[in-house]
Amino acid sequence: DLELRARFDEQNNIRWAERMEEAGCTLLYGSEALKVHSKICLITRRAKAGVQYITQVGTGNYNEKTAKLYTDLSLMTADPVIGADAAAFFQNMAIGNFHGEYQRLLASPLGLRDKVMALIDREIAKGSQGYLFFKLNSITDRMLIDKLAQASQAGVEVVMNVRGICCLMPGVPGLTDRITVFSIVGRYLEHSRVYQFGRGEGADLYISSADFMTRNTERRVELACPVLDRWARERLFHIIDLLQRDNVKARELKPGGSYHPRDPEGQERVNCQEVFQRETVSPPVLLPLHSSPRAGRRALPPWLRRLLPKER
Repeated sequence: DLELRARFDEQNNIRWAERMEEAGCTLLYGSEALKVHSKICLITRRAKAGVQYITQVGTGNYNEKTAKLYTDLSLMTADPVIGADAAAFFQNMAIGNFHGEYQRLLASPLGLRDKVMALIDREIAKGSQGYLFFKLNSITDRMLIDKLAQASQAGVEVVMNVRGICCLMPGVPGLTDRITVFSIVGRYLEHSRVYQFGRGEGADLYISSADFMTRNTERRVELACPVLDRWARERLFHIIDLLQRDNVKARELKPGGSYHPRDPEGQERVNCQEVFQRETVSPPVLLPLHSSPRAGRRALPPWLRRLLPKER
């Protein structure tokens, strides 16, 4: 699926489209009314047991230049249900059906916002035991803002990492006093979107291309994908935890509309982007709870075991 509406780069995109078609690629051109903003790749493999799918869903563009400047997330999964959803998604794109229904993928312009609001309602039903975390570029969608305010009034703890535009005012007594909003602007552009509904093993985790803006929820084709693999979830929880502990670049949005740095006094100084950069070279070891180091090592996926020092 090729987007030909990128601002100021239309001619270059058309040139690439022509080259790809000449090479034998099949291109699906988006609708005039809807911008295709989703980032998804599907590999289909025919095996003796039948068709197998490998699906990649990301939060950022397939662009080697921005990949050096942005922080994004990418999930690669062999989950057959997500693969079947991805296949159905591309089939729908081919016939211009932007209102398809999927088992695990959330898609806009129909379905993503409704499902997010339903998951928020689930946390509202838990009252003070409810928990929500969102990492976004911006939030302007009035329906989602009102729903998050409702969650706060029900006692749900809401934490939001919003880098840019935020039309939700946190900390207003009786309205949004259970909502915390902070922004991180560092060396790299914080670009990934993450949704968390609930805590611990029972939490629903998604990565997405969609911000909470009406242009994303109503006027674009977007996707959100659940993170189901145990080790991928541990990694994502680790990222969410570090984002919330940043006290160097983080700025908290106050009820008056101003941003203030966090006070690191008496605490370890944490610059999450510097930590993530170090972990790119030396990934953290995420061992199962109540597991010995040796047993935990055996439980790690092979690609991660190869990165660890050899056992003595």
